[in-house]
Amino acid sequence: MLFDSSVRRELAGSFSATLVALLTVVVTITLIRVVGDASRNVFSPADVLVIMAFTVLSDAPTILSLSMFIAVTAVITRMYRDSEMMIWLGTGKNPIGLVKPVFLFAWPVLFTILVLATLVLPWSYGRIEDLRDKFEKRGEIARFEPGKFQESPNGDQVFFIETDGRKEASGRNVFLLSRSGESEMVAAAQSGHLEQVDGTKYMVLEHGQRLQHSSTNNALSMASFERMGIRLSGGDTSARNYAPTNSLTTLHLLADPSPRNQGELVWRGGLVVAAINLLLLALAAAGANPRVGSSTNFVFALLAFVVYFNCLILAKNGVETGQYTVLEVLIGLHGTVLSGCLIWLLQRSGNWKRRLGGSLP
Repeated sequence: MLFDSSVRRELAGSFSATLVALLTVVVTITLIRVVGDASRNVFSPADVLVIMAFTVLSDAPTILSLSMFIAVTAVITRMYRDSEMMIWLGTGKNPIGLVKPVFLFAWPVLFTILVLATLVLPWSYGRIEDLRDKFEKRGEIARFEPGKFQESPNGDQVFFIETDGRKEASGRNVFLLSRSGESEMVAAAQSGHLEQVDGTKYMVLEHGQRLQHSSTNNALSMASFERMGIRLSGGDTSARNYAPTNSLTTLHLLADPSPRNQGELVWRGGLVVAAINLLLLALAAAGANPRVGSSTNFVFALLAFVVYFNCLILAKNGVETGQYTVLEVLIGLHGTVLSGCLIWLLQRSGNWKRRLGGSLP
């Protein structure tokens, strides 16, 4: 009882510290990436913090798995290095006896990963797609920004206006390209601003020239004007009409077992299975060797995590393209890792080499 409680207490402290450190790194990297997307007009700058929160939430299962893996590796390695494990081994404990306290500590985290992978993950991806779709469908009035070329949602209008610094939504040296049916118009004006008339938004051009071309009869006309208004669209308010696979609910994926949906199921289920296998791998690999540096186990932990999750991504892509089945992934990837971890852990606990006769090197 004392052994179990002491191990769980130390694992909780190490897990908390590791989780805070990883979250800090992930939040910083995500913020930089989202700000870059906002600068390229992928998202609205006003939605940067919301997009960052949803993105970090979608990465939470991976962060929790890595935090547990590092925590178990660090704690068990520390116990071997400080000879604490030798004392427990002398009382009849063995490495396989660590499975119980480790999983007693880890089951709430594993349950959280399960909920995140099956319920929260598609929800967060769906909210990100909603914000991206809403920003893409905004009208010209929302796109109006002095000093930049702006394009209408349907691509029929392109305009440019330089800011004059006197009032909002106004400027000078306005350029406008507009297509309507078989005609095309190019206009240039000394100044321009936005106006709303009877609920309709217009770009009002002042003191300029207009060149209009008709492809029907190849007619070309030019005219000067003192004031001309161009109607701007109010944007598309329709709901998003597409749903990426990662934003579909788990029940929808189960009801429609297409290759792409099965690949997404392999990824979501693999997050939970991989978290369990990584705990066993940490128990089997943790230890202290005075002949090598103390950071060896942490390097191994990082490499094992990267390789495992890269294999999981490859398995997901393989299922989507029809190269593998879900059963082949479960047996070939997760089953192999689970079997290897159990054999390694049993070998360390039972000292199989001596039991096989002592003739093995």
